[in-house]
Amino acid sequence: MKSDNVRKGIGQGPHRSLFNALGHTEEEMNKPLVGIVSSYNEIVPGHINLDKIVDAVKLGVAMEGGTPVVFPAIAVCDGIAMGHEGMKYSLATRELIADSTESMALAHQLDALVMVPNCDKNVPGLLMAAARVNVPTIFVSGGPMLAGRVKGEKRSLSSMFEAIGTFAAGNMTEEEVAEFENKVCPTCGSCSGMYTANSMNCLTEAIGMGLKGNGTIPAVYSERIKLAKHAGMKVMELYERNIRPEDILTEKAFMNALTVDMALGCSTNSMLHLPAIAHEAGIKLTLDLANEVSEKTPNLCHLAPAGYTYMEDLNEAGGVYAVMNELDKKGLLYTDLITATGKTIGENIAGCENKDSETIRPIENPYSETGGLAALKGNLAPNGSIVKKSAVCDEMLIHAGPARVFDCEEDAIAAIKGGKIVAGDVVVIRYEGPKGGPGMREMLNPTSAIAGMGMGESVALITDGRFSGASRGASIGHVSPEAAVGGPIALVKEGDLIRININEKTLDMVVSEDELEERRKAWILREPKITTGYLGRYSKMVTSGDRGAVLEF
Repeated sequence: MKSDNVRKGIGQGPHRSLFNALGHTEEEMNKPLVGIVSSYNEIVPGHINLDKIVDAVKLGVAMEGGTPVVFPAIAVCDGIAMGHEGMKYSLATRELIADSTESMALAHQLDALVMVPNCDKNVPGLLMAAARVNVPTIFVSGGPMLAGRVKGEKRSLSSMFEAIGTFAAGNMTEEEVAEFENKVCPTCGSCSGMYTANSMNCLTEAIGMGLKGNGTIPAVYSERIKLAKHAGMKVMELYERNIRPEDILTEKAFMNALTVDMALGCSTNSMLHLPAIAHEAGIKLTLDLANEVSEKTPNLCHLAPAGYTYMEDLNEAGGVYAVMNELDKKGLLYTDLITATGKTIGENIAGCENKDSETIRPIENPYSETGGLAALKGNLAPNGSIVKKSAVCDEMLIHAGPARVFDCEEDAIAAIKGGKIVAGDVVVIRYEGPKGGPGMREMLNPTSAIAGMGMGESVALITDGRFSGASRGASIGHVSPEAAVGGPIALVKEGDLIRININEKTLDMVVSEDELEERRKAWILREPKITTGYLGRYSKMVTSGDRGAVLEF
């Protein structure tokens, strides 16, 4: 056992004395030491129930002969962090989670790990740590919340954000807004649409690091507790068989994840996180590769905000495995890959039939023949940008309009709510990237304001920040290079004509190369912004096409 380094031999007497201080018995000292990474806290709705999940995991580990030990991981609620300086810290926590988990697992020589995450940066951060530590590992999330109901219709957090815009437009009363506040988030769990948290939990299942239902069983279902017990038991099987993340997180597994991503219509943030996780596994994912996968992968699901179905509906329809079974009908998956179930992908999805042809469209009748995400390139985004194509109405797939330029999110929101943005405009929000923010804030507030003001089918938004999975409409984010390093988005002027063609995957401003070069020269003469403290260090983050967001300290 790896843990023999801290528990066996005369030289480890001091180590054993410290385990004695923990109350460990001789029997426990002779069993594999299994770390349970608990993301429980009392500020994130998706994590308030994780103490129950952790207790169930501990029981499962002990039932199969392991010694469970719990240690924490932090998590930020992106919804609570939205729209103020707190969002500058959110993406940075991914690296903090990965680094601290790696430190704990290796410092204490743990034999295996069970990761218990749920929300946005928590899941990818722990997947990155799993790849680094490379001991037998399994994931069990806290699960999605149930959708709320307002006036008989299912609603979610994105509905709440859009309600604020509707109120600003004078089309909703304060009482109606209050009804949304009290009803859209009715239970614990990750928010109920196909937002970033649920996207990453579903992709954890697809890539082979979680059990069936990890991404979809609602947080409040007792089935979630059973899943946690089984995860605790299963990690002991993985330990006995020496199945490690390096065996599961292969290049073909990431191709499966990209394919399922496109079929589900996951959050654009998955294009930040999957490349970062792949990098830790020694694999390179690019936006061009994502487009190649999208071109041959039908989009089978329109979960909120793209449509009116929610995670509980996906669960009832058969979950991620049912989606994968549909994809396998056209041979779009690698099915011979080993997973954390101890079985192959093919064995996992066998017999997992689609039980609801509206929530999961049959492969013969998809929402579209291509995937839910698209990477756009052009003179405005030479290194690429990302849009959730499945959440864009047909009218906005091709759009041209004048640029309305803002150097921060707050100014853009004020203009949108102040009625200064009109149909046809292209809102450009810059200096919100990894360095420019710093921190690459999510732009859910301005996109929700546009939708709430009734302009979701006539106004586009482009940013070097990023978009929440809850965003919908022609919202193009992750524009690279970002403004802070002199990317073309820094050179856009008020009124420049912007052309968007999501079908052709292009994003351009109608400006001559000579004019752009003159603007570049003028930009270089500007004084750079100085940022101090933690965010100053974080401003060394760079965004690259092969990894996504990476910290370089």
